[in-house]
Amino acid sequence: MSFWIEALVCLFLIVGSLFALVGAIGLYRLPDFFTRLHGPTKATTLGVGGMVIASLIFFGSQGEGLSLHELLITLFLFITAPVSAHMLAKAAMQQRTRYIEKTQGKPWEQ
Repeated sequence: MSFWIEALVCLFLIVGSLFALVGAIGLYRLPDFFTRLHGPTKATTLGVGGMVIASLIFFGSQGEGLSLHELLITLFLFITAPVSAHMLAKAAMQQRTRYIEKTQGKPWEQ
C-alpha cells in the first residue's frame, strides 16, 4: 500500500476519533438536555463518518473497489442522525424538559 493512502487513512481515523471524543465529552459536560443533544448528533456523527470514510479508503485501495456497504452506512448515518435529534428535541419541548437559563431560543414560552 502506498504511503499516501496510509497517511490519508490515518488522517481520517485521527480526525474521526477526535470528533468522537469531543462529542463524548460534550455529552458528559454540557448542563441540560438541549445543549447535551449537540454532542452526539453533530460531533459524533462526523467522528463515525470519518472512521467509515477511512475504512472505505483502506479497503478500496486493497484492490476490491469501493464497498457499497460503507457508502450506505455513511449515507444513512448522515441522514438519520439529524432527524433523530430533531425528534428528540421536539419530544423534549412537548414534555417541557427543564433547561438552564443560558439556553437560548425557548420556543414554548410565548
